[in-house]
Amino acid sequence: MKNIITTWNSMSLVMRILIGLIIGAILGIAVPSASAIAILGTIFVGALRAIAPILVFLLVMGSLANAKGGAGKNMGIIIVLYMFTTLVGAIVAVIGSFVFPQTLILTEAATDVAPPSGIAEVLTNLLTNIVSNPIGSLVNANYIGILFWAVIFGVAMKHATKSTKDFLGDLSKAATQAVHWIINGAPFGILGLVYETVSTNGLSIFKTYGSLLALLVGCMLFTALITNPLVIFFCSRKNSYPLVFTCLKESGITAFFTRSSAANIPMNMNLCERLGLNKDNYSVSIPLGSTINMDGAAITITVMTLATAHTLGITVDLPTAIVLSFLSAIAACGASGVAGGSLLLIPLACSLFGIPNEIAMQTVAVGFIIGVVQDSVETALNSSSDVGMTAAAEYYQRRKNGEKIPSLVPADFKTRKA
Repeated sequence: MKNIITTWNSMSLVMRILIGLIIGAILGIAVPSASAIAILGTIFVGALRAIAPILVFLLVMGSLANAKGGAGKNMGIIIVLYMFTTLVGAIVAVIGSFVFPQTLILTEAATDVAPPSGIAEVLTNLLTNIVSNPIGSLVNANYIGILFWAVIFGVAMKHATKSTKDFLGDLSKAATQAVHWIINGAPFGILGLVYETVSTNGLSIFKTYGSLLALLVGCMLFTALITNPLVIFFCSRKNSYPLVFTCLKESGITAFFTRSSAANIPMNMNLCERLGLNKDNYSVSIPLGSTINMDGAAITITVMTLATAHTLGITVDLPTAIVLSFLSAIAACGASGVAGGSLLLIPLACSLFGIPNEIAMQTVAVGFIIGVVQDSVETALNSSSDVGMTAAAEYYQRRKNGEKIPSLVPADFKTRKA
């Protein structure tokens, strides 16, 4: 047993996750009724969601309290990259929907969900969340509010005594260590999540909605493997694919199965640490990205809206498609960092074409049916690009400062603590 444990611990985390994935899939097919196995996934995702708000609050507050001058100077670049890539994702979806138009089978509406009434409501909710009660923000995992109050308290504590700053630093290190322990349980969590997916979802969605899923996944893969790497290359002037594949492997795999950008925050912070990025930047940009960096959400909103328009025989001209791209990008920023968060914004985009809410909610119902695939790929794209754009902004700043960047992924990356 000791030799097995030693061998297991000597493997890379990704290899252990892949083993858990394979075992989970086999068990899902062999013993689909052993629902207790799914508890492993519930515990893992629950632990990530529980520690993430505390980790973000302590890291941001501690970083700002102890930061030297110029900390966080890349944030403006990061926000521009987040918004730009989200818009590009929407444009890719528009082009894909024109080249491969889709139609839907609209049967019944999703009656247990309430979409926002307009873009004003989305933005109002976003702004309201910023000034939410700090304790309530921590309890409800409201990351916009957590970031706001962490910044306020962090700046306020810049003139605190050294012992107070050291205490904040120790709390941040303790939260980070707790995250490392939880991440080491990822293989068992993924096992449970894969088991639940395989045992409860058949292949019927691929028969009915295969073409729609192919378009959604194709647009997301194009964004992940073509447009985002081009943005990273522009910022770093280095081959971006080693970084892109590292982000997809280290962040995308877990995000695919947790289906929550918020739950993947600890994984992304750990990845940024291993990439050697500046903690003062990524401690803010990663939780911010889980809220406003939504390439996949913009793609889902755009594709599903245009599929509804095509189903109803509505002609979509180029100017309207451009407006839809901007609307989807803005609305995607209001998508919550939880499973299915983008689907509730489809009625908002449908209203651009005068599509009644009753029909738009039928599209949402279709979204929930295909969500086991669509939302998983969407979250993998959203979460992995949080790290990619954070790194791109830092490398851009280094290049402007005349620093040489030998490689986007450090040579000793694989040996660094995961």
